[in-house]
Parts: sequence; structure tokens; C-alpha cells
Amino acid sequence: MKPLRWYDHLSINLFWLGLNVRNTALGSIFMPYLVQLYSPAGQINTRLGLMRAAGLIIAMLVQPAAGLMSDRSTSRVGRRRPYIMAGALGDLLFLAAIALSWNYGSLLIAVLMIQFSSNISHGPLQGLIPDLVPEDQRGRASAVKSVMELLPIILVGITIAKLVEAGHLDWAIFATGASLLVVAVITMVTVRETPLAKKPSTPFWPPMLRVLGMLAGILAGGIAGLLAGGLLGGLTGLATSAVMGSPIAWDLAGFPTAINPSSLPAAVAIGVGGGVAMIVAVVVGVWAGALATLGRDARRQSSFTWWIVNRLMFLAAATSLQGSLFYFLMYAFNLTDKAASGLTGTITSVIGVFILVAALASGWLADRIGRKLLTGLSGIAAAIGGFLLLSTIWLPSLAMIYIAGTIIGLGTGLFMTANWALGTDLVPPLEAGRYLGISNLAGAGAGIVGAGIGGIVADQLNLFKPGLGYFAIFACYAVLFLLSTLALVRVRPVAGS
Repeated sequence: MKPLRWYDHLSINLFWLGLNVRNTALGSIFMPYLVQLYSPAGQINTRLGLMRAAGLIIAMLVQPAAGLMSDRSTSRVGRRRPYIMAGALGDLLFLAAIALSWNYGSLLIAVLMIQFSSNISHGPLQGLIPDLVPEDQRGRASAVKSVMELLPIILVGITIAKLVEAGHLDWAIFATGASLLVVAVITMVTVRETPLAKKPSTPFWPPMLRVLGMLAGILAGGIAGLLAGGLLGGLTGLATSAVMGSPIAWDLAGFPTAINPSSLPAAVAIGVGGGVAMIVAVVVGVWAGALATLGRDARRQSSFTWWIVNRLMFLAAATSLQGSLFYFLMYAFNLTDKAASGLTGTITSVIGVFILVAALASGWLADRIGRKLLTGLSGIAAAIGGFLLLSTIWLPSLAMIYIAGTIIGLGTGLFMTANWALGTDLVPPLEAGRYLGISNLAGAGAGIVGAGIGGIVADQLNLFKPGLGYFAIFACYAVLFLLSTLALVRVRPVAGS
């Protein structure tokens, strides 16, 4: 391969910018805004969580399938760009469908379809750096890719979110689609691929069966989590009921701010059950998926499997917190949906700056203090931010939200680079693609676990007392951050990590 010039790194990675503008706008602004328009007040978190979970299941299937199909493509235009353009055009169509949606059902269909089209682009896009960048320049190319993935957190907050705040949802969706189309066209024009002369003999179905195995594992983990959460939550509720009948009972009756004592055992059962369900879903889901896809290698490479547990726990907490922010702000500050869109954008932009700064610094830090240690510290930092956020449930304070968000942002930025670097050290060198391909599914699995379970818990507990659901799920996410660090105890990194 020829050495690349500086602008080649930009053109190869530019589509990541448009793709993540679309992802951030859809997940942080459009979906919460429209779900609350089309849903009863007591079901908004549940419906949003289920929509996210269903979309991520589609992503887990379509993304690797499209990537594998592009690996085998002999198109004269190149292997990756036809899929990138096709996915972008599909996104434009389904963004229009989102803008024209009239109820929850029509919105759900549009969101599921855009998950399909978006991942037609996403899977092949991951192949551009391995295809076109010489090995000694891949570090620089990956750094540019990281910037393109993180900038949208800032850009969406100061542009698209403000359009929604001003009442211009249609223009916000148009701007999202226009930015995606522009970067897709630039990618088609500026990126040069050499077409394959002959279709590779690599089979399609063995790797897809591994994907299905991981998906089945995560779903099995979710079922196991719900069963375990129901059992332990019920036992905790019974224990709470017994304590309430004792002479010491209610000094506690005023916590947290006068929930009806007769309702407390049920509320405790739901909160504890939800937290247990998330934890069990992650651990059982990762191990079930690893065993299904790696077989005995999952046990032989147990450090790698526990690394995925660490990754999934952290991402489940981080992505779910981001998804809960819109509705929490509406509750805490009694905001309209439009005002909540603007404030969500402002807060995520500020947090995005700290994520970006920390991510850029984390490579340097990881080389000096070790990747495992830095990954562990990132979980502790994010947990501190998560626990600080709890104080804002009944005493809303924008200043504290910014402080907590900044700490979580710093932890997330450190995690993104340090955790991935640790994982690349743990995989067998000759099978890096097989192993890291499985780990990519952790991001989708995180949304299924955190949003799917957390949304139900939030709505159910908010029925007992407004705000109690957010207190419970924020506490669960803070605990997940801590447990992500604890999972590293089982990770035995190679020297230098």
C-alpha cells in the first residue's frame, strides 16, 4: 500500500461523522421527543427502551452481515462504497418516514427500518481502514476515526437539538439527512478502492452463525436476568415488608421523601429486581454468547470473556444514562418537550467535549500507567459521577448535573481508548478478527440490557412516586460502572497492559 497523505485520513473516515450525527440525533433527540408525543406519560421510558432494544437487535444482525457481504463484493466501484451509499440513501428515506410518523407504531417501524439501512453502511465502513491504510499508519487513521465518532456528540447539541427546541423538528431531520448525504457523496468521490478481481472463498455462514450465537447468548442473559431479578426482588420485597412490621420500622418511613409505606416493599422489589436483572443479564449473556461462538476457547481465553463483561457493563450504563437524560430533565425541571430537547443538547455537548479530551489523552496515559489500570479507573470515575447525579432527583441542580456529567464524560473518554487497547492485547494474534468481531456486539448488547430493562423499571417506580424510577435506574447504572471495574479482577493482561 502507498503511504497516505493527511487528507486521505480525513476522506476515509469522513462518513463516520455523518453516521454518528444521525445516530446521536436519532437516539438522543428525535426518538425521546417523538415517543413522548405518541405515548401515555407512564409508559414513555418503557416504550423508548423497547424501541431501542428492538433496533439494536436488528443492528446486531445487519451490521456483520453487510460487512461480510462487502468482503465478498467484486463491484467495479469497490467493496465498501456501494454499501455505504446504499445505506445512506435508505437512511434518507426512513428519516423522512420518522418525520411523517403519526403514532408510536408508525414511528417504531420507521426506527427499525433506519436501523436496518444504517447498518448496511456501518458494517462495510469498518473495512475501509484495513483495506486502504498501511499498517504503520493505522494508529493515525484510527485516531481520526475516533474524533469523527465523538464530534457529533458536540455538533448535534449545538445545532440539531436547538432546531427542535425552536419547534423545527422537520428542519432538524432535514439537516441530519443533508449532512449524511454530503459526507456519503464526498466518500464516494474521494475514496479510491481497488475492486476485487475474484470473489473470496471465505464462507459467509460460519461467521454469521457466531453472530447468531452471541445474539442468542445476550437474549438468554436477558431472560436469566429477568428471572433472577424477579426472584431476588421478590425476596427483598418480603424482607422489607417484614422490617416494616418491626418496632424500628419507621424512622425509615420518610425515605426517599415520603413514599407511601404500604407501597415500599413493592417499590424495593422492583428496584432491586431491576438492578439484579441488569447484572445477571450482562454476565450470563456474555458467557452464554462466548460459549456459543468460541466454544472451549471461551474458557481458555477467560480473560478476554471477562473483558467483554467489563465492556458491556460500562457501555450499558453509559448509553442508558444518555438515553434517560431527555425524560429526566423534563421531570426534574418541569420542562416542555422542546425545552428538554435544547437542554439535552447543551448538556451532551458539554459532556462531549470532556469525552473527546479524555479520549485523546487516554492513549498517552494508558502507555504510562497501564491499560487495565486506566480502564478500571474510568469505571470508578464514571460511578462517582453517577452517584452524584442521584442528588439531583429531588433537589434539581443544573450545576450538579454538569459536574456529574463532566465526571462521567471524562470516565467515558478514558474508557473508550483504554478498554479497546486492553482488548487488542488479550486476543490471540492469529485470530484477532474473530475475537474482536464478537466484542463489537457488546455495544448493541449494552443498549438491549440497559435501556430494555431500565425503561420498564423507571416507569413502574415513577408510579409509586415521581422521580423514584430515575433514582433507581441511575443508582443501577452507577453500580454497573463500579462492577465493570470489579470484572477486571478476572482479566489477566499480557505484559505492558
